[in-house]
Amino acid sequence: MPTITDQTCGVVVAILLASSTLLAQGAAPAQPGKPSAPTPAPTTAPPSAQPAQSTPETYTYDTDGRRDPFVSLVARGVESPSGKKSDGLAGLTTAELMVKGILHSRNSYIALVAGPDGKTYQAHVNDRLVDGTIRSVTPQGLVIVQDVNDPLSLVKQREVRKGLRASEDGK
Repeated sequence: MPTITDQTCGVVVAILLASSTLLAQGAAPAQPGKPSAPTPAPTTAPPSAQPAQSTPETYTYDTDGRRDPFVSLVARGVESPSGKKSDGLAGLTTAELMVKGILHSRNSYIALVAGPDGKTYQAHVNDRLVDGTIRSVTPQGLVIVQDVNDPLSLVKQREVRKGLRASEDGK
């Protein structure tokens, strides 16, 4: 019966370490009977000779009649306008308005509306908003014709009612 000596055990360990080192470096293990070719050392150029890093290209999305996949489907049709807003009531969107009060003056109604900045504005019939026009002012609130900015929708305008007691209804 053959016995394993310390010398044999040391040789086996050395072979296993050598093969694991070669595999970790990415080289193929040498086959018996064939000499292994030495791998060339990677050459590095001096830092001044390396090419300069180019700026990454900017990507532009070509729609080709398809919708933009990065636009939320939840808020479709109510797109916030880009660019500089004008001052006053004409700089507010339908979603930003909150009716604070209704006044009766000279056989017509005037709405007092508040914007997100806390300022109060007077709203009359046919006053222009960023995304629509005030169609009528009633004792119950406002009726706004909002322009729909959704290329997939067949409806280009919708009627939005802003009630006088809208803030108290949620309580």
